[in-house]
Amino acid sequence: MSKALLIGVHAVDNGGIHMAALRAGAAGARALQIFTAPPKFYGERAGVKPEKAERFRAALKQAGIAPEHVMAHGAYVLGVATPDPAKWARASAGLSKELERSVALGIGSVCFHPGSATDGDRDAAAERVARAITAALKAVQGPTRLLVENSAGAGQTFGRSAAEVRDILAQVPDALRERTGYGLDSCHMFASGYDIAESEAAQRAILDEWESTVGEAPAFFHLNDSEGALGSNRDRHMLIGEGQIGSEPFQWLLRDSRSRGIPLILETPHA
Repeated sequence: MSKALLIGVHAVDNGGIHMAALRAGAAGARALQIFTAPPKFYGERAGVKPEKAERFRAALKQAGIAPEHVMAHGAYVLGVATPDPAKWARASAGLSKELERSVALGIGSVCFHPGSATDGDRDAAAERVARAITAALKAVQGPTRLLVENSAGAGQTFGRSAAEVRDILAQVPDALRERTGYGLDSCHMFASGYDIAESEAAQRAILDEWESTVGEAPAFFHLNDSEGALGSNRDRHMLIGEGQIGSEPFQWLLRDSRSRGIPLILETPHA
């Protein structure tokens, strides 16, 4: 028996994150993505009160969304690829707190953008990202996974290719490896030069490349069309069918078995 397609949204949390769950459920979502703290701040001091976690879990139950199909999106400032020691320390601490809040909420995973290797040293950037992941997983116990999201490739952003994601995850200790992984954003793939819109066979070959290079299949997909052209390195999401990727490639993706049983999150305008 094949696994289900778990299509969901990054839901607005006006009124509290429990309201995000209820809105997603009302829309028929099977998965959900949230922010656990304001996304433009490090959130080193932000926590989750027990009553907030309880309300959220109750809302998930009411919405019919399994906690393991819920993701938190890490704050945008948690760029642990940075070579600046002070910025790395703060971003690493913020990543650990992000994981701590997500464990308190009882959700399945946290995804985050690795940030930029502003010194141009890609090998050192991979080590820094892996070190931050390792520190967070050691500091925070629980089943919640910490997942690297591929980048659109603008400037010196790290994690744009399968090889770069592999180089990060390969440096996480074996004992912690099950609690990490990666996911793919369709807009980011297209913007970084992976032509997932050429044909169904070409798209399948790209996903095969990611799986064989990293050593595992993606743990989530972000389903976003792209405002920018192929290889533009622009991280600008569009409604599916209204961007440069078009609607048919998303039909191909949903037919791929790797899309089943994992969160498929829309981050498009008005999603």
